[in-house]
Amino acid sequence: MFWIIDEINAAFGKIVSYFEHPFVVYAMIVGVLIALCSSLLGVTLVLKRLSFIGDGLAHVAFGAMAVAIALSLTNNTLLVLPVTIVCAVLLMRTGQNTKIKGDAAIAMFSVGTLAVGYLIMNLFSKSSNLSADVCATLFGSASILTLTMYEVRLSIILSVLMIAVFVLLYNKIFALTFDENFAEATGNRVRLFNFIIAAVIAIIIVLSMNLVGSLLISALVIIPALSAMRVFGSFRAVTICSAALAMTCTALGILVSILASTPTGATIVVVEIAGFCVFAALGFLSRRFA
Repeated sequence: MFWIIDEINAAFGKIVSYFEHPFVVYAMIVGVLIALCSSLLGVTLVLKRLSFIGDGLAHVAFGAMAVAIALSLTNNTLLVLPVTIVCAVLLMRTGQNTKIKGDAAIAMFSVGTLAVGYLIMNLFSKSSNLSADVCATLFGSASILTLTMYEVRLSIILSVLMIAVFVLLYNKIFALTFDENFAEATGNRVRLFNFIIAAVIAIIIVLSMNLVGSLLISALVIIPALSAMRVFGSFRAVTICSAALAMTCTALGILVSILASTPTGATIVVVEIAGFCVFAALGFLSRRFA
């Protein structure tokens, strides 16, 4: 019994000592803000059956990053962010076209840009360890722990902007989520707000690449929303619970990855899956004893 207490105290002391280093504080701030932004729109994407749009845009961002690396750009965000936003808007427009359904458009963008990105990285590789660079980009790396002050400030500014957009457009997002036709009939500019949502999603995807990598971004967006839906039924309650769960799991995942020296992105996703299992069990018990 006493050895368990000693282990807990040792782990707590180790965590406190880590927070004396600025890079850990930066990683925690950026990680929690990105998780918050991702979870806010995750509920809308799940309910609108656009869960895979995050995955498709993540592959677009990977292809754009490969081009930026080939061009030797000092700041990849200057190319990756606008390209991802443009593709997000195109996906929204294509998804509304009867000739190309939304899931087919996402699959086309996802596979195409992933292939182009990998091809470009092979043809114009400037690194002696290409497989490690590709793996780090796809699955995340320790880049969240090596953020510069510029990257931290950029992440904070964009995250605050995303949260402000969601709060100001909450009623519009709520209406678009459940019935676009009714929202348009009541005078809402549905196409404009869909484009705004697409741009916000694109920015969130680009911010999330440093945290979990391009292949794991969908988990960051979708799993908290699915977890909250196991217990709550209203849109507001699900959104609040999803945001709280995402921030908690991300903070815990970063701490575990530092203590156990595991990949940050994969650790965060595993913690979120564990959270989903807990919420699924709570939802089952609440329905059984209701």
